[in-house]
Amino acid sequence: MDAITNFKQLDTSSLVDRVEDSLVQLLQERKLKVGDSIPTELELSSSLGVSRTVVREALLRLRLMGLIESKKKKGAVITSPDIFGILSKSMNPHILDQDTLREIFEIRLVLEIGMADLLFQRMVPEDIKILREIVDNEPDMSQDHMFNIDHEIIFHGKLYDITGNSTLRKFQGMLLPIFDFVHKSGLLKKQGEHKYVSHKGLVDILENGSPEMFRNGMRNHLENHFTRLFS
Repeated sequence: MDAITNFKQLDTSSLVDRVEDSLVQLLQERKLKVGDSIPTELELSSSLGVSRTVVREALLRLRLMGLIESKKKKGAVITSPDIFGILSKSMNPHILDQDTLREIFEIRLVLEIGMADLLFQRMVPEDIKILREIVDNEPDMSQDHMFNIDHEIIFHGKLYDITGNSTLRKFQGMLLPIFDFVHKSGLLKKQGEHKYVSHKGLVDILENGSPEMFRNGMRNHLENHFTRLFS
């Protein structure tokens, strides 16, 4: 009897999965946008050929993902999901496997090398002034240490601010704690003694250099991290 019950539960779950996928596809085909109402449970049940209970479970999943929400007099409507709010619940280094942690470590390196053009297009003199103040407030020893999360959050956080891309800024806030965790863990080789471009050096490039120079400078700034990944 237990085996039969378990089989039915698995089968029901599979049906809800399929209905969830069908709902997402349906919303895409109808080209619904944020604020548009979606069909009712009864209409969806009839259209998909499944019970309202299954449709209700699939809709609940979409609500949890932030894809739809309930509005008075309109029923369920399309909404813009809080992507990082959802993602942040999973971005805990203690529950991620080693391969995922390593890949997140790599993502941060790639992002910061790639932000050069945005920085040079959007920075203003006041940004350079603030970056200078940040560097001046860093302890001298920070120039000799490859990674200190407090210094990184302040300095690199300002770089993300300058890009004007709030999505990048939110992502950085999620990446750095994991980056710090991986840095201190035994997942990578020990840090080397390579010389690297300091925060001050990066500010000098922003003030007097070019996007290409900044990309090279940031790559050099992160050299020790790349060495730990590839050597």
